[in-house]
Amino acid sequence: MRCARLLAGTCGRKVGNRLLTKAQPMTPAQTALAQVIDACEPQSLVALGTLARQMAGRWAEGHSPCHLTALDAAELPSGWRPPAVQDLALVTDTLEHRDKSEARQLLGQLRNYGTRQIAVLVTDSTPWTLSDFIGLGFRRQAQLDTDPPLSLYTYNIDTYNHKRPWNNARFWANPERWGKHWW
Repeated sequence: MRCARLLAGTCGRKVGNRLLTKAQPMTPAQTALAQVIDACEPQSLVALGTLARQMAGRWAEGHSPCHLTALDAAELPSGWRPPAVQDLALVTDTLEHRDKSEARQLLGQLRNYGTRQIAVLVTDSTPWTLSDFIGLGFRRQAQLDTDPPLSLYTYNIDTYNHKRPWNNARFWANPERWGKHWW
């Protein structure tokens, strides 16, 4: 993932590929999502939830080749899947209002249908725990001191399955050891 940060400037004005957000005061939740969007520099976005649609809309306004799919979490049909592989999916105000198994299925579908990065902003008072997100391949990116407290979880296909030193050909097929060692 490219590491870009928010720059000072005017909201909606494009400098390079970054969304400049300093002119309008932003909440910590908006700032966290803006940093994710700026770091990803998506050309295709799925936004579920009010705040996600707002922030994705700001990005899409200043980036003409950006394709935005904005969805209302309340009207999202069960079994929905993204129309194509997406660069980024933003999910806010969604998991709190859905059955946990439906919400897990939604996150799994976003991930399994090739969304490269996913950012989920949830209140800490939901039944969702850190273990639930880790089980789906997410990492806790930030905890926001807001009312109510929020947590930002992210999934990135590029960093999801890290290279392990033992997982290579040297430790798997060693023809010189065939017939010598048994386990």
